[in-house]
Amino acid sequence: MRKERIVCIIILFLFLGAQASAQLKKAVQDLFDGDSTTTTAIVSKTSDSIQLKQLMQALDSAKLNEANMRMEMELLQMQAYAADSIKLAQQKVRIDSLRAVTTGVPVIVAGDTLFYLYAKRGGLSPQHRAQMSGQAIETLGKKFNLRPDSVYIESTDIVTDLMYGNQVLVSFTDQDGLWANCSREQLAAKERLVIVKKLQQLKEEHSAWQMTKRILYFILVLVGQYLLFWLTNWFYRRLKVRIGKLKDTKLKPISIQDYELLNTQKQVNLLVFLANIGRYILMGLQLLITVPLLFIIFPQTESLAYTIFSYIWNPIKSIFSQVLNYIPNLFTIIVIYYAIRYLIKGLYYLASEIQSERLKIQGFYADWAVPTYHICRFLLYAFMLAMIYPYLPGSDSGVFQGISVFVGLIVSLGSSTVIGNIIAGMVITYMRAFKIGDCIKLNDTTGNVVEKTPLVTRIRTPKNELVTIPNSFIMSSHTVNYSASARDYGLIIHSEVTIGYDTPWRKVHQLLIDAARATTDVQATPEPFVLETSLSDYYPVYQINAYVTNIDKLARIYSDLHQNIQDKFNQAGVEIMSPHYTAMRDGNETTIPKNENK
Repeated sequence: MRKERIVCIIILFLFLGAQASAQLKKAVQDLFDGDSTTTTAIVSKTSDSIQLKQLMQALDSAKLNEANMRMEMELLQMQAYAADSIKLAQQKVRIDSLRAVTTGVPVIVAGDTLFYLYAKRGGLSPQHRAQMSGQAIETLGKKFNLRPDSVYIESTDIVTDLMYGNQVLVSFTDQDGLWANCSREQLAAKERLVIVKKLQQLKEEHSAWQMTKRILYFILVLVGQYLLFWLTNWFYRRLKVRIGKLKDTKLKPISIQDYELLNTQKQVNLLVFLANIGRYILMGLQLLITVPLLFIIFPQTESLAYTIFSYIWNPIKSIFSQVLNYIPNLFTIIVIYYAIRYLIKGLYYLASEIQSERLKIQGFYADWAVPTYHICRFLLYAFMLAMIYPYLPGSDSGVFQGISVFVGLIVSLGSSTVIGNIIAGMVITYMRAFKIGDCIKLNDTTGNVVEKTPLVTRIRTPKNELVTIPNSFIMSSHTVNYSASARDYGLIIHSEVTIGYDTPWRKVHQLLIDAARATTDVQATPEPFVLETSLSDYYPVYQINAYVTNIDKLARIYSDLHQNIQDKFNQAGVEIMSPHYTAMRDGNETTIPKNENK
């Protein structure tokens, strides 16, 4: 602002000096060049030498004033120059202090950085200036009639422009020169060479011959891709025929025990399906390479080619990067897994030794070994998952944590009954109420235990009915274990008969004991015995008791005992009277079967 003010003052002084000089010259000219009449008059009137002297003094005074004005103008110019020099020095010091922390904005043309801009110009930021200059140069480089050497420099008092025709490519200010440690004219000359060289490259790239070659390359890539597709399909057809021939040569049915998982035809179909999937994957990979290659041939679509390629490469790069970064965590997970695995193997060996009673621990029963092993294994695996969880990929993400909380909430809300059954199963195991194979009676259900799980117990009845009972129900019911007594000292089976008072009780006792002894699987020792459980109004009630150990045939033993009781009583001529049975003794026949009395 100060510089503009000084320039205005200098112009005003020059104008005033020029005007005074012109007036003085006009007066002298009128004095000496007037017509003869006027001259004669003036000479006559000013004949005195004093007037001439006064005119000469006035002329000298005007010349002196003009010289003084010129000196004042030169002094103002020197002051303005000194002020500009101080201002430029201050700007240079400030720029030097900012140079280490300020990065320039590159002027990029067709992917190449030509130079950098640091300063603003007017209301334009360095980023805006760099973008406009790069676009102007790149647009100019695509013209077919381009003449790169026609770029010239045009300077004004405040800016130096690089021009092509009437178009401004880039403008440089004094601050741009300070950032480059040179004047703006020197900076413009330097960057002109760079721009001309880049324009020459762009001209070569966008020439007719280059366009023809690009079209030929485009057609060549299309033909090559067509040939690759044809070759891939041809190879697939040949492979399909070879797979079909394997059916009768090398392929054999795959079986698991007695189940045929895959016969030869299914294997052929599976191999053909996999080959077809491989064909489509190979063709997809070919397209992923060919499509960006087609776009990269032409400069106009080169950026699109890089974009398409980034869509493919960035996910692959991200996956490989994440896999490489995850390797340390993976090793940690493997170490934890194998440590827990071998610890579980050690517990299994210990449980097997206790179950086989080769290792005995006081107060710890052999049938507790396997359930305890399963409980410890579950706890160890839960502990392993808790240790591994922080090392899982994405475990620190909000989505992963939200899903974990949601699953935990669902399990906690829906598993109250399940947890109750699991706890009941553990309690039943350590209560030793029964074990697999025992014959038990649970409420109205009698049968052998065929399966014990953490949730339910399954019982097979003598009628081959498989009854599933929740463990929580077993905890709230009473259980009768027939096999436990039979293993230790024998189970007492019993059955009741009612015989009239007219039959001696000793005879009845003997007949019942004989019937028990005649029954298969009844133990001779201890001996069977009879209890009279009731003396009713019409008959006494006799109960035969016998020891058995083979609980699996309990129903058959009872059936045989009842048959033998009938045989013995019929042979002895003793009637087995039903409760409240009334017989009129008026000569009617007895209830004893006739064939049995003979």
